[in-house]
Parts: sequence; C-alpha cells; structure tokens
Amino acid sequence: MNLANVRNIGISAHIDSGKTTLSERVLFYTGRIHKMEEVHGSGAGATMDHMELEREKGITITSAATTVEWEGHKINLIDTPGHVDFTVEVERSLRVLDGAVLVLCAVGGVQAQTMTVDRQMKRYHVPRLAFINKMDRIGADAFRVARDLKEKLGADAVMLQIPIGAGEKFRGIVDLIRSKALIFEGKDGETVRETEIPEEFAEPAREARAHMLESLAMFSDELMELLLAEEDVPEDLIHDVVRLAVCQQDLTPVFVGSAYRNKGVQPLLDAVVRYLPSPLQREIRAGSCSNPGEKIDLSPDPALPFVGMAFKIVEDPYGQLTFMRLYQGRVEKGATYVNQRTGRKERFGRLLRMHADKREEIAEATAGDIIAVMGIDAASGDTYAAQAGLCTLESMFVPEPVITIAVNPTVRGEADKLGKALARFRKEDPTFRVSNDEETGELLISGMGELHLEIYVERIRREYNVDVEVGAPKVSYREAPQQRIAFDYRHKKQTGGAGQYAHVVGHMEPLAEEVQETFVFEDLVVGGRVPRQFIPSVEKGLRDSIGKGTIAGFPVVGLKVTLEDGSYHDVDSSDRAFQTCARDAFREYFPRTKPALLEPIMRMEIECSDTHQGPVVGDITSRRGIVTSTDMRDGSSQIVAEVPLAETFGYATDLRSMTQGRGVFTMEFLCYRKLPVSLQEDVVNEKKKQLVGAR
Repeated sequence: MNLANVRNIGISAHIDSGKTTLSERVLFYTGRIHKMEEVHGSGAGATMDHMELEREKGITITSAATTVEWEGHKINLIDTPGHVDFTVEVERSLRVLDGAVLVLCAVGGVQAQTMTVDRQMKRYHVPRLAFINKMDRIGADAFRVARDLKEKLGADAVMLQIPIGAGEKFRGIVDLIRSKALIFEGKDGETVRETEIPEEFAEPAREARAHMLESLAMFSDELMELLLAEEDVPEDLIHDVVRLAVCQQDLTPVFVGSAYRNKGVQPLLDAVVRYLPSPLQREIRAGSCSNPGEKIDLSPDPALPFVGMAFKIVEDPYGQLTFMRLYQGRVEKGATYVNQRTGRKERFGRLLRMHADKREEIAEATAGDIIAVMGIDAASGDTYAAQAGLCTLESMFVPEPVITIAVNPTVRGEADKLGKALARFRKEDPTFRVSNDEETGELLISGMGELHLEIYVERIRREYNVDVEVGAPKVSYREAPQQRIAFDYRHKKQTGGAGQYAHVVGHMEPLAEEVQETFVFEDLVVGGRVPRQFIPSVEKGLRDSIGKGTIAGFPVVGLKVTLEDGSYHDVDSSDRAFQTCARDAFREYFPRTKPALLEPIMRMEIECSDTHQGPVVGDITSRRGIVTSTDMRDGSSQIVAEVPLAETFGYATDLRSMTQGRGVFTMEFLCYRKLPVSLQEDVVNEKKKQLVGAR
C-alpha cells in the first residue's frame, strides 16, 4: 500500500446538513454500492445508518466507517452524527483522522453544532474542506455561507467553486481553478460534463476567480509575483498552494453542491485526494511511558515497532470489536501486542476492514490504516504497541454529562440483563455514566441530553428485551464556594492499639472564573510541619470529598484549597489519618464558604417562521432564558438563546405546538451559572424530600 495515496477523512456537520446523504453518494460514485438509498423514505435506508433506530428516526447515532477507492487513492471514511448528544462520536473520530469535510447547509449556514464541530477540528489540528450542501433548497446562498465561515468561525474560507443558479434553478457548478462549468448528467448524476461557463455567470466567475487568486497569493510568493506581473497562473501551482495551506490548517477551501440531487460530489472527492493530507504528511507525537514529559515522534513506517490507538469500542454478538488507527509499524492476524495502559499482552485474533455493519477479514494492516480488531479487551483511548512501556498517545476529550434519569426494570428478575446492557453501553460510550444513588438506592444513568438517554433506554428494550421504568430527568447541578475562609482542623482518635493523629491548617477559596480546573490543591507547608509523605494523603482526602458537596450532595467545582501548616505525631500519624482529617475538615469548613448551586446553561438555536418569532421569544424569556441574537432570512427566523437545562425538558413538544409543527431547535451545553437563591432553596428542599422518602 502506497501511503501517499491513503486518506483518512471524516464527514462532520450540524444536524440535518446532509452528511449521511453525502456519504451515500460517495459510496455510490466510488463503486462501493450500486443503488443509492435515502435517509428518509420507503427504501432500506442509508448504508451508513445501519442501526434500526437510526433508520426509524432518520438520524445518525453512531459513527460508521468504510473504505472506498477513488482515482487510485484509498479513502478510509467515517460518517459522524450531527446531534450534540452524540458528540463523543465526533470527538473520537476526529482524534484519529488526518482530514475532514465540514458540511454546511446552504440555507442554515454556520449553526450551533457547526461551531462545536469547528472547535473539535481545531482541538485535534485536523485540516478540512468545506462543502456547502443543499444548493437546491429555496433560500440557498453559498456566498453568504462562505462569509459566515469567515465571520463566525474565523476560518480563511476561499471559494474554489461557485454555483450555477440556486434553489430550483441550481444546475451545476463553476470550477474557478480551470474556469470551466461542470454539469451533472445521467439518472444519478454519474456523468460530469465539462463545458464553457454560461454567459450570465461569466462575469461573477471572473470576479470570484480573481478573489480566489488574491487570497491564495498570501500563501505563495511565486503566485503573488505572477499576479503582479499579470501573467497566467498555472493550474498545478494553484493546486500546490491550496494543498500546502490546507495541510498547515491555514485555509478552508469551499466547494458547493447538492448531495440529494447528485450534484458536486465527484469534484469534492477529487479535492479530498488532491488537498487533504496523507498519513505521511501528519505529525504524530506520543508521550514516553518512562518520562511523561518527553515526546516521541511516530512515523508511518511499516518497519518500525507497532503503535496504534483504540478509539471506539462496539459490543458485537461474536465479541468486542475495537476500532483502531495504526500510527506506526504493522499488525498481523494472530500476533500478540501490549496494551500500554494495563501492561497486558493481548492476541489480535481477527483483523477486519469495516463497511458500516459489514466486515471483510484481512491478514495484516500497516501504519496509516483504520481497522477493527476482534477479541481484545480494550477501553476507548487505549494505546497498543509492539512492546510494554513504549509510548502512550494522548486520549480524546470527553465532555461531562449534564442530565441524569433513574431506571429500574419493571420485572425484578431482569435486573441482571439490565446490568449487562448498562455495562456494555458504558464501555462503548465514555459520555454515558452509570451510578447508584447511595441515599435513595436508585440506579441512575447520565448523558449529554434527553435524546442521548432516550436512545439508550430504547436500545435496552430492543436489544436486551428488558422493559424499564424511567424516572423524571434530573439536572446535574454543581456546588461552588463563594468566599474565602481559613480552616484549622485536628483529627485525633485514641482507642486500643495504635491511634490516629493528623492536623491541617490552611484556607479554602473560590477559583478565578477563567481557571478551567474544578479543584486546585496548593502546598505551602515549610519546615516539615506536615511531613512530605503525608501531603498527597491530604490532597487525596480532599479530592475524595469534592464528589459530594454539603448543600445538596452535588459535585463541588471551582474550589482552591491551600495547605499552610499542621502537625503530626511520630507514632499515630499515617496516610489514613491525614486522609480522614482532610475529609472531615472539608465537611466542617466547606459550608462556611457560603457555597452556591450552579446550573447547566444550554446554548439553544431555534428556527421558525417569522410569524411565530414573538411567541417563541416570549416563551424563552418565561423559561429564564436570554435571547442573544435573532436573524431574519426569507420569512424564516433564527433565534439563538441561552436557557437553563432545567427549563428545557419537553421543549420539543411545546415548540411544535407554538409553531404549528414547523419549529425546529438544537441545543448544546454552554457553561455553568449561579442558580437564583429562591430556586436554590427549592432544589435543596426537593433533595431532602427524596432522602426522607428513601429512608
């Protein structure tokens, strides 16, 4: 396999931008499938949406991988979900990919989830192309969307194509590099006919090409000199400049089309192989196991020791499927490799190349490839290597869950089956958490939103035949200190035998708002007043305590504890004594910081007709929401608001009734903010009632 001809790419976007439809067209034009299906419709459903629930709801829930061939290049493609509830699927896909296609709706432009995906791409330094889809919709405007990319995302977006017409009149595209019109013909748009640019688009195309060359001249002195000399710029030079700027993440080339109408997909595939980097062009660094601060450069060389990352786990009827990106070396079927986290040797029994839910057995795979391994016991984010203690790859970012519900089997004897289902889902999805409420005895599941948990409850019913009762959603509040206080706490216990003694002195205070950590511990002890070996015990005791605050038992955030002094006993002081002392000091002194409850705030984006804007905005205000912007476009109103999560339950139904069924909305977690004092009392009283009821 020639690595220069390999592309590992993902397709990411806001919900309903047409990612899965685009993936279906890619599979068709590359010859992977011979009949195109639609996400919505009476057919078998899109190939990449292989779960029954995905086809019923018309949404992507899990990322799906496949491999296709285009113009002598091998493309490993991952289609990702658009719903923020399944954002971890996008996180883990982008973590291992070399490039991405950011899909935008020609009408909606840059929307709430587009911004989230943009942040994820920047977090993992993934070069991308932008594809403005749905040019056939009424109100489509590619130029406005390109401006949105610059203004809202700060991307250096340069249009390499412009549309011929828009809405019902959209009939092709102009390739600005070659100054040719591309018309898509045949039953499925499989024939691309190159013609001269229609007369009415000749002048806009000339202006757009001049603007494109001016933008690209910023990345090439040679191109700049040719422009200043008013000489023709060779096509090859333009391609080279675009590829270099994209690989350095300085440029986002913009393409246009309509996947549903089979227009513009083949030129996008040409751009993927021409501009996005191969594994050879990506710089990958791993941490040394022996020295965590040291970085090791990995090279996609099959002759070097193997290094790979498990980025996704799927339970299968035949065992666990572990999706893996190979960064260095090669793997062979039946060989043994070492999990760098556990130090355990594991045999790679079967190697598979995936095509959505179908699979193809392979004997070996080399660096730069994405495969699935059957039969190993991995966790998401584990690094595998040829030998123990080689290196570890940085894991992906996992957001904290914001919503919790209680689940219980309606038939008592099915608790074991429910336990198996929850254990499986927790292993597959790092944002899905399972816990027991010690006070109420309830089994709790936590996730990224109502839809996230609703899907898992439905999967428990279908895949495990367990009927479950679901409690009302509970908001994941946080407790945060509001003022600085000093503490001086002595733990002394003397019973028969060895006693316990520990003494800590210091202060607790709120962290500055710009600090991202939830807890900071600072040690200012001098002169050995508390021996060095007991300092970590004090920190551990405090960290164990912040999982449960003193107001209503919610996790504590934004706390800084400084240890300044203390004392110890030669015989009775121990790790355990200092841990206990720190925990008791937290319980006694934290209430004196006058802690407040913080509630999760969601960024909500609502689209409705302008005639319904008034009632929708009024409703948001009644939910303690703040409208941050409104935008009117072609009789449609886009409202962006910040609304407390506690006020959003059941909003989908309310919005439908307010807008005669035509309003749609998306939301994502924004931040935590202080809960009003009157509501804080209600939350605390409700929590106390639950505890009394449980007893």
